[in-house]
Amino acid sequence: MTTGFFDGLSPARFQGPEASDPLAFRFYDADETVMGKRMEDHLRFAVAYWHSFAWEGGDPFGGPTFERPWHPQDDMGRAKMKADVAFEMFDLLGAPFFCWHDADLRPEQGSYAENLATLEEITDYLGQKMEGSKTKLLWGTANMFSHRRWMAGASTNPDPEVFAYAAATVKGCIDATHKLKGQNYVLWGGREGYETLLNTDLVREGEQMGRFLSMVVDYKHKIGFEGQILVEPKPQEPSKHQYDFDVATCLGFLRKWGLEKEVKLNIEQGHAILAGHSFEHEIALAAAEGMLGSIDMNRNDYQSGWDTDQFPNNVPEVALAYYHILKAGGLGQGGTNFDAKLRRQSIDPEDLIAAHVGGMDTCARGLKAAAAMLEDGGLEDALAERYAGWDTPEAKGMLTSDLGAIQARVLEQGTDPKPRSGRQERLENYVNRFV
Repeated sequence: MTTGFFDGLSPARFQGPEASDPLAFRFYDADETVMGKRMEDHLRFAVAYWHSFAWEGGDPFGGPTFERPWHPQDDMGRAKMKADVAFEMFDLLGAPFFCWHDADLRPEQGSYAENLATLEEITDYLGQKMEGSKTKLLWGTANMFSHRRWMAGASTNPDPEVFAYAAATVKGCIDATHKLKGQNYVLWGGREGYETLLNTDLVREGEQMGRFLSMVVDYKHKIGFEGQILVEPKPQEPSKHQYDFDVATCLGFLRKWGLEKEVKLNIEQGHAILAGHSFEHEIALAAAEGMLGSIDMNRNDYQSGWDTDQFPNNVPEVALAYYHILKAGGLGQGGTNFDAKLRRQSIDPEDLIAAHVGGMDTCARGLKAAAAMLEDGGLEDALAERYAGWDTPEAKGMLTSDLGAIQARVLEQGTDPKPRSGRQERLENYVNRFV
């Protein structure tokens, strides 16, 4: 039995670059081998439950545009219908994973006890759906930003009762993630930040947030959850300033609290842009510090100053992201989650399939370009040549020397360095050969 929501649509299949079917994969072939591994195992695609099924198409200037049979999302019958439709879509796409917030899955009941009961009920229902599907849970998380109770934050809230509610909420979500054999648990502090410093105690809120995350890690070990704990950086929106601003900020915070060996990062393309960085910068920095956990794949509109969460379609951007991922050894337990939503005018069920097919194809092209660049070795050769001077014993010894000894050497040898080209344009031209 099916819901009928996707009536008339067949599973998306790989048909090759010349395919004309808009719902066929032209580049994503799950079984194709890239650098010794199946493409599906490299990319580990996940569908975001919130944007694909919970979002109703509203914006700050207008109400919902999507009319789905599970709207309004106010009772368990419709919550289960939404799950039925979700797994039909997972099967149509051949999606290996999905991700959720608790508020995506169950209706808001008002009290914590009622919310926990409906979360446990829908968790059992999802477990039954997963038994008949290839799709697994990449990660779960708690929505602690939408309801008015979170308007001043969750763990950073000035009201200790809200802190308690947040702790209880996260415990329930970790339990649900663990029960569904999720491979990660994510914390995104949407309102862990401030609107004005006039009413904000930065020291107190930082200590609350650090202690909260430590409790999460302690609980993970207590129940034997083998998934990764991930923190997701974002600089602003909905808060004016959020404490997990970017990768570098998160690294400093985790080290302050001694959690750098316990927590990794879930990096989103759109959030990187809002922080004034590129996606590949954030990925490369996290990888360099051993903190790359997973990625949210989307894109922003460069003419807008907010997080537009569009499906990826820029192959060169995606290729550079996967270049650094492959260079770091891959995503491990993480994956490529499509934290992307349809445009408000894309109201047909078919649009959901087309958007994911296009995003998956874009990522596949980017992955193959990244692999080709790594296998060719041109960028690595250029790096080795640029830093070759540091491979000499004299240069290495300078790093363990002191200023006086270095000054003496400069005077003795008459050191007078001449600038060398960084060859940026040549390297950009090199990348363009692959994308």
